[in-house]
Amino acid sequence: MTNFSRREFVLAAAGGLGIAATSRLRAAEPTDVGEKAATATGRPPGRHVRAASASVKLTDDNMAELSAEIKVFGQPWEGEFRANAIVLDAQQRICLVSLDSLIVPLHVTRAAAKRIAAATGIPEDNVLICATHTHRGPPTNDAFGGKPDTEYLRRLEEGSVLAAVKAVAALEGPKSESDTAVLFGQSQEATVGRNSRLLLVDGSIGWDGYEEQDVVRPTGPYDPDLYVLALRRADGKFAGLAFNHSVHNIGHIRQDCLSPCFYGLSALEIERRHGATTLFLPGAFGSTHNVTYKNSGVPAEECVHRVVAAVEEALGRLQPALPGPVRVLNRPFTYHIRRFDEAQAGLAVQTYLEKYAPQRVPGQVDWFRKMREEMSPHQGEARQTRLQVIRLGDLVFVGVPGEMYARLGLELRRRSPFRHTCVIGLSGENIGYIPDCQAYADGGYQTWVGWHSRLEVGTGEAMVDQAVAMLNELYDAAPPQRRGVS
Repeated sequence: MTNFSRREFVLAAAGGLGIAATSRLRAAEPTDVGEKAATATGRPPGRHVRAASASVKLTDDNMAELSAEIKVFGQPWEGEFRANAIVLDAQQRICLVSLDSLIVPLHVTRAAAKRIAAATGIPEDNVLICATHTHRGPPTNDAFGGKPDTEYLRRLEEGSVLAAVKAVAALEGPKSESDTAVLFGQSQEATVGRNSRLLLVDGSIGWDGYEEQDVVRPTGPYDPDLYVLALRRADGKFAGLAFNHSVHNIGHIRQDCLSPCFYGLSALEIERRHGATTLFLPGAFGSTHNVTYKNSGVPAEECVHRVVAAVEEALGRLQPALPGPVRVLNRPFTYHIRRFDEAQAGLAVQTYLEKYAPQRVPGQVDWFRKMREEMSPHQGEARQTRLQVIRLGDLVFVGVPGEMYARLGLELRRRSPFRHTCVIGLSGENIGYIPDCQAYADGGYQTWVGWHSRLEVGTGEAMVDQAVAMLNELYDAAPPQRRGVS
């Protein structure tokens, strides 16, 4: 089994942050998470690591810490928008960052990861940054003719670095406060979302404007499983929490406010209850919504109640995530810009909107046409993104760079050699919807040609294949230690 050499690093000032500290890291050398440390402490091997968490507000009431000069919140906000970070120090240092944002562009995550690495010594490959996909925040992409707010993008980068540096500073504090057990729990929440790709009586896939009586059936599954990662100190208090679930983060309580939406509000409520920074990690949510026909669905306030209840249930059945190695794989993944027939692609948009949402025809038919014009010269072009797998013993996170459909996420989980596998969407960047082959055949908005749906047919299945190969590689290097097995 491969050994990792000891290394020293300086917790240096992140650019413009004015934070400096010096630290010596003793990296656990071999194998199955800290067997030497376990021998020295008498603790079960691999169950205790050093870990900490921190958060940074991204709203206009925190401009000084963010070195901000321009306000970006034109409306009040009903819950804090945050950059949240968890750092674990086991055989390797790992950093998870969750940002209250619709998406996080590649240039932001790349710059943030580089700065985090420079400031903390955590390898760039070991930094996972994802968006919560809130639909009620400052704009971060150019969907439907809008423009991203450059100041909010800057805050996302700055907040990521600040939160990570704060978490590492806490990690380097008193050992009694950062020595934690890595635990996870599982429950289900099957009522806040549903498959959003509903077959209508005319054979189309619903998007907007249709009625309940138009619906025949869902065209795919929904993943209701909810996972919780919990870092618990010796005093029983949590040093950090994260939860993973798979529904579009749409739904705010107050109509006059911006909002981190129901998942962000749930994270804030969990933090209020347990006193620990709480990250929401979105799953394979591309084909699952809380809202479908005529804005139907569970109201946001009730969504918060149900999600929090599911997290509490998972916290009530925590078990060790370790023993087993802590490892990271970060690999390139090549995809191609889809090829398309302009006449067919234009007709699909025009036909649906004229029937179900005629008020949208003037603006959106033109918007989709402009996207196709931009994409046309790039058809078949090879591009590269990355897949990231983080193993914590028998628990693994798979970071995918977009909105993966539930059918693909469930397939990835079924084929994973690990007992507990969490897909984390919108990790690293956003390459748009990641549909399965059947979804392309069915059609609908999420597969209409545009930058939101740019991938060649079969890309999702290829992504699952590569992710499973990465999981198998990690598994084969050190199969998990099951209970009752030496």
